Parts: sequence; structure tokens; C-alpha cells
Amino acid sequence: MINCVAIFDIGKTNKKVFLFDEQYKMVWEQSEACEQTVDEDGDPCEDIERLTTWFHQSLAKLAALKKFSVKAVNFSAYGASFVCIGEDGRPVAPLYNYLKAYPEELKQKFYATYGGEITFSMLTASPVLGSLNSGMQLYRLKHEQPALFGKISYALHLPQYLGFLLTGQPASDITSIGCHTNLWNFSQQHYHEWVYREGIIDKLAPIMPSTSVLPTRTAPNVQAAPNTGTAANGLPAGIAPIAGVGLHDSSAAMIPYLESFREPFVLISTGTWCISMNPFNSSPLTVAELQKDCLCYMSFQGRPVKASRLFAGYEHEQQVQRLAAHFNTSPARAANVQFDAQCIQKLRTGNEHTGEKDDITPVTASVFHQRELNDFASFEEAYHQLMLDIMDQQIISTRLVLHDTDVRRIFVDGGFGRNQLYMHLLAEAFPGVEVFTASIPQATAMGAALAIHRHWNSHPLPGDIIELKYYK
Repeated sequence: MINCVAIFDIGKTNKKVFLFDEQYKMVWEQSEACEQTVDEDGDPCEDIERLTTWFHQSLAKLAALKKFSVKAVNFSAYGASFVCIGEDGRPVAPLYNYLKAYPEELKQKFYATYGGEITFSMLTASPVLGSLNSGMQLYRLKHEQPALFGKISYALHLPQYLGFLLTGQPASDITSIGCHTNLWNFSQQHYHEWVYREGIIDKLAPIMPSTSVLPTRTAPNVQAAPNTGTAANGLPAGIAPIAGVGLHDSSAAMIPYLESFREPFVLISTGTWCISMNPFNSSPLTVAELQKDCLCYMSFQGRPVKASRLFAGYEHEQQVQRLAAHFNTSPARAANVQFDAQCIQKLRTGNEHTGEKDDITPVTASVFHQRELNDFASFEEAYHQLMLDIMDQQIISTRLVLHDTDVRRIFVDGGFGRNQLYMHLLAEAFPGVEVFTASIPQATAMGAALAIHRHWNSHPLPGDIIELKYYK
């Protein structure tokens, strides 16, 4: 039998489970797209009952695999995702969507009580993001639904809820707590004062190291935890003796890089958002950085990771649709556009900015949406201009986290890592830094596996986890 670690990787749309062998090669996977349900206000949210059922079904499938011996389990999931459970271990409230609109009056009351938006955001490294500050979800429950709040025994972030289903032990993890939650005072390295004053601390489980494991309820001589009801029953015997406490997905995705490289680097994780993360920048967030949508994540080692966000993937998708309609072609054509240095030079000469470049902030649309598409001779030429305009923003965004650090490498993963124009323009923009496309199959799940490596794998970490391509 092949010794493996099982990783549950929970995204907003797709729920996945993977098996990695002792060399961290993926040897088995399955995924399912779970439809959302609605909360009491009719707003869309995660169907926590369906997710829980899928989780138990997946455990049963893993236990039935005769070829693999699952030695450990760990979890990664999206953030801002509290599952509130009662005494019986069952959810007592919906898993609210972090995009749910937050009441303006309640928000103003909160920040007026606890020092104002600027001061509070600097202490907690959390821009004012409403429900995306997951601690604000608990504050809202206390003030709008006190009876429901009183039923909560523990509020667990989603990765830790999955761990609880397997171990029966409630736990908190610093990577979930430290990610724009409004909960953590970064300068003092403990919960912010409001967490205690509002009684939120009574609903939070003990913090455990991100690299720790707990015995599962299927392990030999381990009894099911008390007061967990039927949800704790029916777990397949022998699935794994230990389970990790789970990690926030963005922090998990950085672990392969932190384990593979010791010299300072920046990771630009690209998708709908392009997030520049610098785990070697420990300087406190400034007011200017907060106003430009900077925040801090927390590494699995408990260290702040300064990050800046850019909505570039979304803008790229929208503008490619616009280009395709104008030039009467398929949006897929963008993927085949080759980098043309002469075209770049022509566009820079003929369409120079008029000084507004430094005024572009990472959270606003680039100037491309203002451009007249009839000015371009072809889809390819217009697409080059789009990428130039996006790169203007990316430079500003990445410089925010590069400032005053010794970073000599930039790694790019995700969709833009496969975009020739993006990579060439990024390398040109940072001539003193080595720029690489980095490819890691299922980086988030891989990171969650590496976090508990020493507990299940006696082999040294392999040196080929990350595939790199250098751009001059």
C-alpha cells in the first residue's frame, strides 16, 4: 500500500480532496461543485449541511481505497467563513457569505466604539471590508440576533470546522485568525481588546499551532468527543490516526515557497485577484498602505505577511470580452497572443500617459476601459495595450510590499503566470529582481500537506515541488 496524506481543499465553488504520496506526488483526487443555499435574509451562502455530508461521504471513499494507506488528514479553505456550532457540535447558524452586505449603522457604531477606522485597521492589519472581516459577522450576530448568539458554543473558521468533524476537538488556527478578520492585534500578538469586551472570546476555540495534529475519533483507543451528537458518529474506521487543525487557503499556498526558499521573495498569486505577498516585510501597515487596500496575512509560522491586492484578473476577463465583441472574435484568442516588443514600443510612443500613472490605485480599474478601441489596428494590438495598462497597476501594487526589503526574487503563480505579456512586462518593470513563473500542482493543498509533514512522513522534503521558469 502507498502511504499518503489526504487534504480537503474547500473553495467557494469546488470542494476537492487529494491524496499525496510521500514524495508529494498527487496520486488520487476527486471534486464536487456544491450549489449554494440562502440565509435567513435570502442572501446566498454556503450550504453547510451539504458540505458536511460531502465530507463524510469523501471520508468513506478514502477508507475504501485498498491501494492507499492514509496516514494523516489536513484541511485548507477560504477565509472569512465562521461555522457556529452549538453544544451538540451541530451548526446553529448559516455559514454567512463574506460578500453579504453589512449594516452601515452597526459598522459605524463598532468603529466609533473601538478607536475609529484608521487606528483600528492599523492595529488589526484589516482594511474596512464589512462581512469580509469575519469577526464582524460575530459582532453582528451578538447585536442583531442575541438569542442565536447565546446558542453558540464555538465559532470555528471553516478549515477548523472540518477538523472538528474528524477529531471532535474545537481549535483555532492563526492563519485564519490573522487574515483581515478584525480579531487580531498584530502589534501585541493577541486578540484585540474588543474581542474580550464583547464576549467574543468565549466563542473562540483555543489557538493551536498550524503544524500541530490531533488524534482522530477513528484512531485506536480514542473515544468520540462528548456532546457532539450524531454528527460525530458514522466516521469510517481506520481513515487516519491524526488530523491537522487546518489552514487559511492563501497562507497554505505560500508554504511550499517558504519551505523551498530561504532568501527573501515576493509571491504574486494571480486569479480574480492578483495578491502580492511578502513574508519578509514585517513593517506595520501605514495609513497610505491601508488606503491602497494593503493588508496582512499570517504565515503558518505565525509571522505577518504584508500583502497588496489588485482586481486585475477580473478586469482582464471583462476587457477581453469587450475586445472580442469589438473585433468579432472569440475571447479565447487572448491566450494565443504572443509578446511583441515592437508593438509595445509603438504603443508606448503613441499612447503615453499624461501623468496620471502615479495616481492609479490598485483597487480601481485601469485606464484601459476609457480607451477607444477604434484606435487599435487589431485585437492583438489592443490586447498589448490592455496588458500595459494592467501592468501599470501591478507595478504600483507590488511596490507597496517590496518597499524597504531585500527581495531579489518574484514568483508568479496562477493564470497570469501563463501569460507571456504579463511575465515579460513584469520582468522589465523589476530589472533588479529575478522574475519566475512558478508552477505547483494544487499549491494550496500541497501547503496543507507540508504543514504536517513531520507527523506522517519520515522522508526529507523533495527538491522538485516547485517548477520554475525564468523571465529576463
